[in-house]
Amino acid sequence: MYYRRGPADGDNGVMLRAFVEVDRATMGPERLAAKLTAYERLHRYVPIVPGRRSTATFQEPAVEEWRRRYPLFPRLLFVLDSTGPVGVENRIRALRAGAGLLASSRFPYDVPLLAAPLADLLPHGPSAPVWRPVHDPAQRVPWTGSGHRQT
Repeated sequence: MYYRRGPADGDNGVMLRAFVEVDRATMGPERLAAKLTAYERLHRYVPIVPGRRSTATFQEPAVEEWRRRYPLFPRLLFVLDSTGPVGVENRIRALRAGAGLLASSRFPYDVPLLAAPLADLLPHGPSAPVWRPVHDPAQRVPWTGSGHRQT
């Protein structure tokens, strides 16, 4: 998702990007949390160019494939639906545990991981402070804030 936050102080605004996962509880919480591993792999993925040999001429170093479209890795927004409040809490706990398994990489520190129940998004809107940072689900923040974990 691309979103331009309104202009401020005469500039053209800020372009924000997010990957949006809509979870309708069709899989268990552990499987939902396992998606974080896939996003982490994408975050660190550097393509290997077949047949590329080192030569004396300058070659551009390979970069993460996602950098071709995004200057920063997009935020991850998990929209949780088709479950009650207890189910939402279970899913957020699973996401937090999944993020904890990635603590050896920079991914959970560099990329905002946020979750919100659809039941909160509908009446308040997606820009309202209804998003819960996976690393600190007691907080409620707007997704347009940094959402970055403080280290």
